[in-house]
Amino acid sequence: MSETLSEALHKARATGVEALDEPLGKSVLKSAGINVPRSVVVKAGDDVAAAVSDLRAPLALKVVATGVVHKSDVGGVKLNIQDAAAAADAASDLHEAMRKRGIEPEAWLFEEMAPRGVEVVVGGTMDPEFGPMIMVGLGGIFVEVLKDVAFRICPIRERDAREMLSELNGAAVLKGARGGEPANIDAIVDVLLRVGGDEGLLMQGAGELAEIDVNPLIVSKHAAVAVDARFILRKEKAINVHA
Repeated sequence: MSETLSEALHKARATGVEALDEPLGKSVLKSAGINVPRSVVVKAGDDVAAAVSDLRAPLALKVVATGVVHKSDVGGVKLNIQDAAAAADAASDLHEAMRKRGIEPEAWLFEEMAPRGVEVVVGGTMDPEFGPMIMVGLGGIFVEVLKDVAFRICPIRERDAREMLSELNGAAVLKGARGGEPANIDAIVDVLLRVGGDEGLLMQGAGELAEIDVNPLIVSKHAAVAVDARFILRKEKAINVHA
């Protein structure tokens, strides 16, 4: 069951957190019509093997813990898990590793790994002068080293989304440069509009969100799948309403 951004923000305000956890963020994306991997959330201590039995390997495992936003930075991700027994072992190993870092896992997010494709990043921020702004770029080295990104003020239209993609220095990668499989441009445009369009997530959350980061969005010739997502709340809105 997916949750709207409004519902998710209400939950966040009620608990005083400054970011949506990944399962909740993925639920928001799904509610907005953006593809996310099939997944299951397993509470720490529950039977992992039974919980993941309906998922198709290979699987990704991610820790869910309050305050952990960048899971890879704390070693909170395991990939290419091949079956239910291996999933249980991976959760046990990761639990021990997290505790050594002083992190107490609340749950595990198991996901079917997305098919191979081009890594794209879609992000959004709230500029103090211009309001919601959306960003798109190629993932991996393109965004981390080359800073190959394009920005627009929201809300955007389809023409804006397509122009953003054409402005990227690595735009040829999306078209299948050097024999690579071309990415589905229409699917990327659709995600950009669902994030930054008239009714997009950035416009919906303009008063309460500080940042949205969908990275990576894995884009094959068939579809685009949001593999990771972060929703950061504005600090003045991230309060405990029960205080």
